[in-house]
Amino acid sequence: MERYVAFLRGMNLGNRRIKNDELRRCFEALDFADVTCFRASGNVIFGSERANAEVLTGRIEAGLAESLGYEVPVFLRSDDELRAMAAHEPFERSALAASKGKVQVVLLAQKPSAADRRKALALSSDDDRLAIDERELCWLPRGGMSESELDLNAIAAILGMHTIRTKGTIDQIATKHFA
Repeated sequence: MERYVAFLRGMNLGNRRIKNDELRRCFEALDFADVTCFRASGNVIFGSERANAEVLTGRIEAGLAESLGYEVPVFLRSDDELRAMAAHEPFERSALAASKGKVQVVLLAQKPSAADRRKALALSSDDDRLAIDERELCWLPRGGMSESELDLNAIAAILGMHTIRTKGTIDQIATKHFA
């Protein structure tokens, strides 16, 4: 059995409210095993015999749309991918120490092309440091996200739809569920 994390976009924002128990039941109805949710922001850990990420993502998106009545973009990561994300330290310690912000992990649907990587990284500044690894854009804002001048719409135009979690959340999921 393979273990995965489904990072769901737009959960518990605005009118889209769902309790973790209900979200867990949605995944169990799709015949996934050992389903658990981490925090109330759309992080679902589960097991599946299916190993094709595209098939799993499509199955989850279709199942959630049917159960919830609205589309939920899913950013799926395998256990190996999640452990690699947790182990990756994209910024030097001095940059982390100089920042009041938290490292943000922008989860992408696909690995960006070299040209798109260059375009996205060109938006980096001393106040908003950026790094790309596989299907994740790591962002270190100098302060809080709301204080940042980074244009997330420009990031989406270059790299596509995404969802964001703190690196701390990624690390905690890895420690609790994939150690």
